[in-house]
Amino acid sequence: MSEDIQISVRALVEHVFKSGSIDARFRSQSAMLDGARIHQKIQKTYQEGDQKEVTLSTEFRYDGLTFLIDGRCDGLLFHEDKVIVDEIKSFSQPLEQLESEGYSVHWAQAKMYAYIVSLDRQLEEINVQLTYVDVKTEEKKSMIRTLTFSELKSFAWEVIKGYFPYAKLLHDHRKRRDKSCKELVFPFKTYRNGQRNLAGAVYKTIVDHKNLLAKAPTGIGKTISTLFPAMKAIGEGELNRIFYLTAKTITRTSAEEAFARMGSCGLMAKMVTITAKDKVCFQEETKCQKEFCEFANGYYDRINEAILDILSNENHLTREVIERYARKHKVCPFEYSIDLAYSVDAIICDYNYIFDPRVSLKRLLEEQKKSTALLVDEAHNLVDRGREMFSASLTKEPFLQLKKDFKGVNQTIYDLASKMNAWFLQIKKSSENEKEFVLQQVEEGFLDQTRQFVIGSEQVLSLENSPLLLETYFLAYQFLKIAELMDEHYVIYAEKDRNDLTLKLFCIDPSSLLRQMGKGYRAKIFFSATLSPMPYYQDILGGSEGDYMISIPSPFREEQVEVLIKPLSTRYHDRERTKGEMVSVIQALVKKRPGNYLIFFPSYQYLLAVYDQFKQTDSDTRTLIQEAGMTEVEREEFLAAFKPDLPKTLLGFAVLGGIFSEGVDLMGDRLNGVVVIGVGLPQLCFERNLIKDHFTCQGKNGYDYAYVYPGINKVLQAGGRLIRSEQDYGTIILVDDRFLQGQYQLLLPSEWRQYTII
Repeated sequence: MSEDIQISVRALVEHVFKSGSIDARFRSQSAMLDGARIHQKIQKTYQEGDQKEVTLSTEFRYDGLTFLIDGRCDGLLFHEDKVIVDEIKSFSQPLEQLESEGYSVHWAQAKMYAYIVSLDRQLEEINVQLTYVDVKTEEKKSMIRTLTFSELKSFAWEVIKGYFPYAKLLHDHRKRRDKSCKELVFPFKTYRNGQRNLAGAVYKTIVDHKNLLAKAPTGIGKTISTLFPAMKAIGEGELNRIFYLTAKTITRTSAEEAFARMGSCGLMAKMVTITAKDKVCFQEETKCQKEFCEFANGYYDRINEAILDILSNENHLTREVIERYARKHKVCPFEYSIDLAYSVDAIICDYNYIFDPRVSLKRLLEEQKKSTALLVDEAHNLVDRGREMFSASLTKEPFLQLKKDFKGVNQTIYDLASKMNAWFLQIKKSSENEKEFVLQQVEEGFLDQTRQFVIGSEQVLSLENSPLLLETYFLAYQFLKIAELMDEHYVIYAEKDRNDLTLKLFCIDPSSLLRQMGKGYRAKIFFSATLSPMPYYQDILGGSEGDYMISIPSPFREEQVEVLIKPLSTRYHDRERTKGEMVSVIQALVKKRPGNYLIFFPSYQYLLAVYDQFKQTDSDTRTLIQEAGMTEVEREEFLAAFKPDLPKTLLGFAVLGGIFSEGVDLMGDRLNGVVVIGVGLPQLCFERNLIKDHFTCQGKNGYDYAYVYPGINKVLQAGGRLIRSEQDYGTIILVDDRFLQGQYQLLLPSEWRQYTII
């Protein structure tokens, strides 16, 4: 990697001068847009000859390191014989609350710009101006200082000096990292069959700036087969950072273990795991304000020291490590992990940090994306997660409640909520006989009224606290943002529930938005055991013609798994009739092959019905049930019960597509068999039928897109829990007559096609 350290003026001064506390009290979501509007409005008042958005750059050589610093100052003004650098800052509070001298971090930014201008123009003296503007009233307050070049030069060197310890630490680490990546060998004695091919495909994808869709069977070791070549690419200067994106906590653990194993083989790379705020928060109630949280109070005064400490002493910044250092330095563990993400080599986090427009890591600049690769684990999950990220809905009931709550309390909110409620009533009356119905468009009047509600709510929320108003405000704001994204990939529909009505902007096909959110990254690798059929996932995940694709055959021998098919109808209308025979299948399995089994059902209701009948006829066999809303501790206890060589059979009743049907490793005799009941079809519903109709209109098999492919994916994931290593043996029973149909046979893995019918 380059010896030069590139950094923007703003990032530089914020590192050195930012201070104070985290304050998550209400902030207008339109503040950024207001800021841009205010900037433009002030810049329009500049005189002829004045310049706006002036690009500036300079270079510092300090203690062996070269700093390349750039930025854009808001205004460069020429009044009489004076040169003025103008830095505009929008301010959301009344200007009388502004510190009399302004904020040091803002002065620092303006002074760095002034230094670069003075250096370029060989000025002995320059004026530095801070212009604060109240975004509500547009009232303006300017502060100006006259500084000599000598003063600015001394200041600039002090800034570099303040940033140097962090820069030096990163620079030295990256030299060690690159060397260790180059020397790193595969951290197992041998490659499993197919692992070398997958690793080679990942490396070539990164080098060639491409995307890869990789179908690799469960148990092959996909995590190490993607992370290892990515780290080798860092060593060769092809990358500087990777994101390992997952949908579930358990797969993050696999990535952490892979880094630990590579670390034991000499890898000097730093990784951080980002855990959701509500899970990692130290307080009983997540309230990010200095008055309520000691870890938010003074956060920015302590964060630099906390970052230097952890980076100096740790490579694997897991949740436990972050929590330990967060308590030591009294900083918020969630914000700590986010700040660390910009310093480390690998980030393990949820999909939404990259793909969700509401959550993505905004400070990752376009230039940095070019040297960043995305490794998308269990990529089949990104289809429905993508739909969720790019959809939005509004419901009538909160507006009706706000109307009641604010009557006689606040006329503005009362009026706005009343008008929103009236719009919902109008939509409801437009189709009185249907519970769910499609709308051709959202009326512009409805959107205008929603905007008015957002604006009015902002004014009230800045002064008083109302949880319902705050929640409804965010939903309304999100609805408007998603409305801006709508195109032919969306359907608008309404759903009635008694007196209530929900209006949903439903992203049926997330492909173009996933492609857009992933734009600019060096490479994207989508991998899963169940990317089948591949053309479907290439289409729905936003792939293109030039993408690479690879399908790795199973590394395991056919004799390791015995596949049985019981052609029994599990269709909804047959379940009561076939329930007794279902219990007989389970009992016969237990009697003939004692051991530990997971039994997956297409619904929780079906699970309970079969479980109750099973217990009536067999109270001796030990059983566990997946409960609704299990905590992480409860999930771990459920899995921990699957011990090898138990004296009695253990049956775990679980939901197909649920928390135990993917990302679970029960090696050896911890799991002897899996029973999959049904072909996994999602329940027939209005939304799924919209998906079906949408893709049918495009000339594709809409039923397969909406039902068959998502369903078979659940089956393959559940069955994949069984054979995890070369030493594993076991039985898979597929219970449904449709497994014998040609359509489903083609979607089964080749090693499952040598089956016996029972």
